[in-house]
This record gives sequence, structure tokens and C-alpha cells, in this order.
Amino acid sequence: MLRLPAFRLLFAGLVASMAGDALLMLVFGIWVKSLTGSNGAAGLVTLFMAMPYVVAPLGGRLVDRFRHRPFLVVVNIASAVMLLPLSAVRDAADVWIIYSVAALYGASSVTIAAALGGLLKELLTEDLLAGANGVLQTVKEGLRLGGPLAGAALFAVSGGTAVAAIDAVTFLVAAVAIARIRLHEDPPARSGRHWLSEMTAGLTHIRADAALRRMTVATAIGFLVIGIDEPVLFAVVGEGLHRPPGFVGVLASAQGVGAIGGGLLAARLIGSVGELAAIMIGMATVGLGNGLCALPWPAAILTGTAVGGLGLATLVVGSATVVQRRTPGPLIGRVSTAAETLAGGPQAISIAAGAALVSIVDYRLLLTVVTVGMLTAAASLWTVRRSTEPPAPHRWESSVEDVAEGRQ
Repeated sequence: MLRLPAFRLLFAGLVASMAGDALLMLVFGIWVKSLTGSNGAAGLVTLFMAMPYVVAPLGGRLVDRFRHRPFLVVVNIASAVMLLPLSAVRDAADVWIIYSVAALYGASSVTIAAALGGLLKELLTEDLLAGANGVLQTVKEGLRLGGPLAGAALFAVSGGTAVAAIDAVTFLVAAVAIARIRLHEDPPARSGRHWLSEMTAGLTHIRADAALRRMTVATAIGFLVIGIDEPVLFAVVGEGLHRPPGFVGVLASAQGVGAIGGGLLAARLIGSVGELAAIMIGMATVGLGNGLCALPWPAAILTGTAVGGLGLATLVVGSATVVQRRTPGPLIGRVSTAAETLAGGPQAISIAAGAALVSIVDYRLLLTVVTVGMLTAAASLWTVRRSTEPPAPHRWESSVEDVAEGRQ
């Protein structure tokens, strides 16, 4: 796919942006923890980042009203600007600023992901989508190897404002790279339907498509518990490993090791067993990883975090691919954000529950709850695991050449 000039530019911009995300991903929580001393307060950062998923269909409708390439340029520039208020954070009284920016960061992630799915459909043929998603997920999660540690180290030396400034620059780099992509996109056609029908079109499509419907139900079950991991992670570091908050970066890097494997194998797994079966395997693997993290040995915790990363990457690639393959281009924004909402809503609930419970319930019990929930979600896909048949065998090189020459 890197032989395609348009994909090369997109890839370069996304790598820059993902590098900035990797630097900042843990700094929000570490920053709050250092100001307040509270595991629950640090875990609430992820809650604020997940809150925009509850109203994601509004963003999906916005995405579908514009061409995807220019929309991504504007959103990346806006994302750089939204980080500026972090320069005003001084003490615990300013934690609300971090929470507010975290919420905006979540909104940016929702809209960028939805528009990116549409842009990939414009750039690539259907049989290349799983590979593209796998490559991007591999890079994104692979950056966890050094990004979180680098971000934590930079925070310790220069503070959170410096990390935010670097992330802002990477958003601008992404905007420039995407703006240089040569792509003709027709303006989205107006359907003339009632605004409520337009707003709920994504949910309607999911309900009508059996594979999307079962995938959405399963991810809702899984994300109803997986959010507990966010606040519990700080308890694992403090109570299980007896290390300072910055050691969270080490666990995030271990997750990146597993996610590299997940991203590299996901496309091949989808080609062998189909998207729903791959999602099922990913969910079961995440559950296994959480179970290992409940054991009292550092090696088990590090291994469990890596196994969880492998499963999560497989789950993400499988979900993105099934949405892209089974959704018409004009609906991609609304379907993507509707699926995110149905998963993000339960996730926000579980993050809030985890933040409230982590101070009064043994973290190992909470990890066990996550394990049981993820295995239940995986089991819900067992009977339909074969309903998304793998693509017909093809020569990968020929597919790339067809795209490069403009043949669909």
C-alpha cells in the first residue's frame, strides 16, 4: 500500500499524529495523579475522553456532510488549537482544565476516526482495507513501546505543557500531509430526509445488517467492563508492583509489544476466519490478559498487559474493517460513530464505576470482572462467527497495482 502516493502521504501524516498521541496518552492521567494524589481522579481522565462517544452520532452526521480529506485537515488544525489551554495548568485547582481538554481530545478522536474510515474507502479497494487498518493499528500501538515512556520522562523534566505543545505540532504535520493528497471526492448529496432520519441513519443501518448488529452488541458487552482497566491500571502499579505512577508507562509499552503482533496478524486472521471470528478471538485474548494481570507476579502482569494489547489490536482492526466493508460511503461517518456510541456509552459507565470502586475494592477482583465480561462478549459471537466470510483469495500485488492505476 505504501506504493500508492496518496496512501504514503496519509500514512506519514497519521504516523506523526499518532506519535504525538503516544506521548500524551498517559500524561493526562499522570498529571492529574501528581496534582491530586488520587488514583480515582487520574482514572477519571479516561472517562472525560470517553464522554464524547455518547454523543458521537452528532459528529458522524457532521462528517457525512463534508468531503473527508478537507474535513480531516480542518479537524487536525482544530485539535492543535484545543491543546493550548493546558499551558494554564498550575495546581490541583486547575485539574478541570485537563479534564476539559481530555473531553475535547476524545471528540477529536471520534471525528477523525470516522472521517478516516471514509477516506480509506475512497483511496483503497475493499480487499486492501483490512491490511490498511492492520498497518495503521500496528504503528499506533507500536508507538506505545517508547511513546508513553518518553512522554512520562518529558513530563518529569519539562511538565505537561511541553508534551502538549509537541502533540499540537504533530496535529499540524498531519493536516499538511493530508492536504497534499490528490483525490477527487464528490460533495455528499443531500437526501432531503427529515433531520431525525438523517441523524439515526447509522443506527438504522447497523440494525438492518446482521453482522454489524451482532458485532455492536458484543462490543457493547465488552466495553461495559473494559473501562474498569483505566483506573485499575494505577492500582496495579501502586499496589501490585509498588512502583510510582510513572511506571504506568512501562505497562503501556508492554501493551505496545503485544499490539504490534496484533496489528501485524489481524489482517491475516481476518483473511482466514472473517471479521467476526477475529473480533471474538481478540475479545477472549483481552480477557485472558486481564486475568494474568490479577496474579501477584511482575512477569505475569507484564505478560498480561502484552497479551491484552494483542487482543485489543485484533478487536479494533476487526471492528473497523467490518464497518468499512459493510457500509456505503455516504453513511460511513454515521455508522462509525453510532457503533462507537453503543460501545463508548458502556465504556464511560465502566470507567466511572472503576474510578469509584478502585479505592474500596481489591483491584484483583475488578480485573476478574473484566475477564469474565470479555469472555462473555466473545461467547456472544460464537454462533455467528462464520457469517462474515473471508474475502476470496487474491494476489495482493495485483490489488495494489489496480489501485495505483485507478482501476476499481
